[in-house]
Amino acid sequence: MNSGSPTSTGDGLASTAHPPTQLPRSSSAESTSTAASIRDDQTFAGALWRGWRLRLLVLAVLAGCIAALTLAHWLGEQTRIDARWRTDATSSIQLVSTKDPQLRPFVGNRLVAIETGERRITFDKLAALQAAPRWAVTEASRSRLKAMHDNLHAAFSGNSVSLEFDNAESIQVTPRAAGMASLSIGFWLTCSAMLLLYVVAVSVLLANPQPHTQLFALIATCQAGNMGFLAVETALQWGFPPALTQFEAPWRSGLDLLTAAAIVHVTSIHPRRLPSSELLAAGAWAIALLLSAALFAEVLPQAWWWSQLTVALLATVSLVLLTWSHHIEAHPYSLLLRTVGAMALAAWLMLSGIAVLAERLPDLHVHFQAIGPMLWSMVFISLLLLVPFLSHSRVALREFALVAGVSTVAAILDLMLVGFFAFGPLSSVALTFFISIGLYAGARHWLLDHLLGQRRLSTERMFDQLYRIAREVEVHPGQAPVLLMQLLQDLFEPLEAGTVPAIAGEIAVVKGGGSAMLVPTDLTDGDTDADQPGTSIVLRFARRGRRLFNAEDARLAGRIVEQLRRAIAFDRAVEHGRIEERQRLAQDLHDDIGARLLTLMYQSKSPEMEEYVRHTLQDLKTLTRGLSTTDHRLSHSAAEWKTDLHQRLSAAGIVLNWNCDYDRDMALSVVQWSALTRILRELVSNAIAHARASRVEINLHLSYGELDLRVSDNGNGHHPDKWSHGLGLGGVRKRAKQLGGKVTWLQLRPSGICCVVKIEDFATPG
Repeated sequence: MNSGSPTSTGDGLASTAHPPTQLPRSSSAESTSTAASIRDDQTFAGALWRGWRLRLLVLAVLAGCIAALTLAHWLGEQTRIDARWRTDATSSIQLVSTKDPQLRPFVGNRLVAIETGERRITFDKLAALQAAPRWAVTEASRSRLKAMHDNLHAAFSGNSVSLEFDNAESIQVTPRAAGMASLSIGFWLTCSAMLLLYVVAVSVLLANPQPHTQLFALIATCQAGNMGFLAVETALQWGFPPALTQFEAPWRSGLDLLTAAAIVHVTSIHPRRLPSSELLAAGAWAIALLLSAALFAEVLPQAWWWSQLTVALLATVSLVLLTWSHHIEAHPYSLLLRTVGAMALAAWLMLSGIAVLAERLPDLHVHFQAIGPMLWSMVFISLLLLVPFLSHSRVALREFALVAGVSTVAAILDLMLVGFFAFGPLSSVALTFFISIGLYAGARHWLLDHLLGQRRLSTERMFDQLYRIAREVEVHPGQAPVLLMQLLQDLFEPLEAGTVPAIAGEIAVVKGGGSAMLVPTDLTDGDTDADQPGTSIVLRFARRGRRLFNAEDARLAGRIVEQLRRAIAFDRAVEHGRIEERQRLAQDLHDDIGARLLTLMYQSKSPEMEEYVRHTLQDLKTLTRGLSTTDHRLSHSAAEWKTDLHQRLSAAGIVLNWNCDYDRDMALSVVQWSALTRILRELVSNAIAHARASRVEINLHLSYGELDLRVSDNGNGHHPDKWSHGLGLGGVRKRAKQLGGKVTWLQLRPSGICCVVKIEDFATPG
């Protein structure tokens, strides 16, 4: 991505200021974001509902409830026949139940016509219950539906109507207002869905009042309005008021157009702002508003086709924008929105296609008018609920939204099986049930695997890395962020990783709606230097930008940090015990064996014995100092080695040539110091006792962490490849291997042996 492109404002998170280890980045502008922008991020998952937010939410919920009750009261005041009707298998309107004693004998009969003093209204197969003009494809069918509803409303507004049934009998009934108690359960369920969508819109808006959440609230509110129209249709069934039949189609088409324009707008700025996003959004809004105005003015021929194709076109544009956004920055939220958008577009095209075919298939038309609009609304509402709940790992709501989405797809399949393939009700429901189970299992697997993520790092590898990190952090605490970041990168495969200044007491937490996760790097329980500010690791876009972080990821990262802290604390306690034990042994050797050797030296009867005891005391002094000291500088150790070896070789009449050079004066651990001391002593002892050499040359070279030690003599040794290694030479090999090195013996010309000890990672603690 070019550095001059706009930065992302959707997730509230940007790249870190000073990343020690970093994967490919998206923009130089993003790298200038501070830790404060991360701390202040408030999402739908993390908003604290207190103060003004809580008060506004309560007021909004109360306003929504009052509006729903007002709608229910208005519908309850509409005069109608107090009865339940349905469209049966023969596409006729059948009386299901009634509270009117006069109508009870006709339960189960089919209605043929309704008569008033002025008109007779007959029903054919196109007169389905809840047949609203919105989904009527042609102008002729829309006009016919409007005329039917106007006539029914006029008939129900009179004093009495005559109902004619298929048994050639008629009955005179009086339409009346039955009140809210008479409203069907379908109305209350639809009204509850409308209220739920409205509350979700308000909650998202209050939790994070950003441009993309404002657009989400607008989309949800438009679809809540559509659900309101569906609730009215469910309550009245037939005989809509003239105002509703006149403006229902333009209003609902306009709400769908505004929804599509808002989707184009939100995809142009979220999860990242695209170039020319203002121009794209302005074009989408202009198209939606101009077409909505033309629909209200009724100046556009084939209005249904214009609205359906425009919505599909704007939805396709939004999918293209999301693909473009993911190409610029592999944000997992763009993949989520693209998947949800593709599902919505597929449902829209499928329902539109069924509506077109239903004009030519009367049986399909009846079923479609009865459940088609409700299916589309439920599909879209399910997808709207799926978007915020998935990114925040609300398990119950995520499962609810998933079940609702699969249920709507199953209902569409049932509609197609009945309309296209002439399946019976029982067979279509059974087949749809099994298909929906498969869809749910597959969709749930995809969500858990591709979006919410599965662990790829094996248990063995994780344990090995935890052990290695604990060892290295114990010696080099400053390497904790880098080492922990490497482990987290292997575990979560983030697209970006870096560090930011940490806050005391911070725990692993998900930010930016799942686009990033903060993990503290303090592995020493606050035992670090107070002058050095702590850091936190920022991981962005898990699985290379293909999924979002969730609460389970944060808990796992927190457990990893806690286990590392415990491992380091345990190792420190063990090492502290080792140091105390070595110091005790050194003190005992000094006080006991040292005192005895000193007495023996003063009581020796010959100068040779006195000199031997003196050298033994010197060796004991070197040994006890090595045991009691935990930090051996290489320069100090080299000086001690040279002095000790020079005394031993001089006593044997052997000349010592000592060469030592190093690129840094590193601190030797007790293991390193002890191993090198014993290797040098053993090799010099061999030169004195077996080689009968007159000269010994020792070269010690340390460069870029690699140690090269060479001990050469001009003695009578030969054919080292045929030697049988006893305790002495075997001990040299063992100690070199303990340091991660290897030993090689070479024969020199004209005489002598050279022992080469090479340790490649000598500067790295074992």
